[in-house]
Amino acid sequence: MDWLNESIKEVINFLSNPVIYFTVVVIAWWWLMKFHRVWVQPKPMKIALIASLVFLVWALFDPNFNKEATKPDNIPIWLMSYGVAFFFWLSISRGAKNDELMAAGEPNLEKAESDKKVYTWPDLVYSELICIVAFTAFMVLWGIVFDAPLEDPANSGVTPAVAKAPWYFLGLQELLVYYDPWIAGVVLPGFIVVGLIAIPYMDTNPKGNGYYTVKDRFDEIWLFGFGFVVLWIALIFLGTFMRGPGWNFFGPFEYWDTHKVVPMNNVNVSEIFWIKILGVGLPSNILLREIVGLVLVSFYMGALPKLLLKIAKFKAIYEKMGFVRYYIFIVMFLVMASLPIKMYLRWGFDLKYIISIPEFMFNI
Repeated sequence: MDWLNESIKEVINFLSNPVIYFTVVVIAWWWLMKFHRVWVQPKPMKIALIASLVFLVWALFDPNFNKEATKPDNIPIWLMSYGVAFFFWLSISRGAKNDELMAAGEPNLEKAESDKKVYTWPDLVYSELICIVAFTAFMVLWGIVFDAPLEDPANSGVTPAVAKAPWYFLGLQELLVYYDPWIAGVVLPGFIVVGLIAIPYMDTNPKGNGYYTVKDRFDEIWLFGFGFVVLWIALIFLGTFMRGPGWNFFGPFEYWDTHKVVPMNNVNVSEIFWIKILGVGLPSNILLREIVGLVLVSFYMGALPKLLLKIAKFKAIYEKMGFVRYYIFIVMFLVMASLPIKMYLRWGFDLKYIISIPEFMFNI
């Protein structure tokens, strides 16, 4: 059985290659939304839950996996993953049930339960009080069972093998690999906050207000879930369990060797164009040096929104939203899409920046 265990671990380590891992996550998200009626049933979800718990218990017997998975500051990630999975299943299952009821001409679940309303006082307040007491007791037990993840006192003569942000910021820290700090730490989080605020003003679809549905809001659910699950939760897992010493990638069952050296030759678009293609040195003029990157970014953010209108789905969005809201939406969408694009370019082609102007700390 040892050879079987080791073979499974080697396969999982291979699949943890960032290109394969992220591609699998994207395909899995597409499958979950496309065939949501398959897994919203209780039986498939129970099978998936049992299988995941069996796998987790089996994996914990591996010392390399156990070391990272059982760190006090990593345990909340497991609670988060099962919590997100449960509430995602709950909302999609209710939405799928409502779609069936409304297709049959029957009232949805929320309308059928409208006559079961209760007063805020005392029903809701009592429930909230019980939740507060239970959660406080849980946090006290948590503090007793798990020690605070404090390290040794700071020592200027010792450099940590890897310095990571708190687990809930690891998805954000991962962005620092692909963008300048001011973009990864200020601009992109700003787009996230502004985008969340703007959703009610851009999305005027009245369907789904007050009840769960998947059919009437499929595109909205798919897009929001892609940003949250794929571009946030998946990156938290990647930053926690696959980024090791030297910020190198490691498989979940791979030993985190502090001496691991991965040869990389990251290049910018300007270097590819002038040095590799034309065989000349980089021009001293900044605009001339970065002309290819400037054209690519200008096309992506300037011309692409217009060209996307030739696609029926985007044309329908434009007709529904109008000029202003459409362009706000499409800019937000393209900024979000730029992250997986930059990730694949870095992982697959060692491409660092499309526009690189370090003279003014402007790197994209």
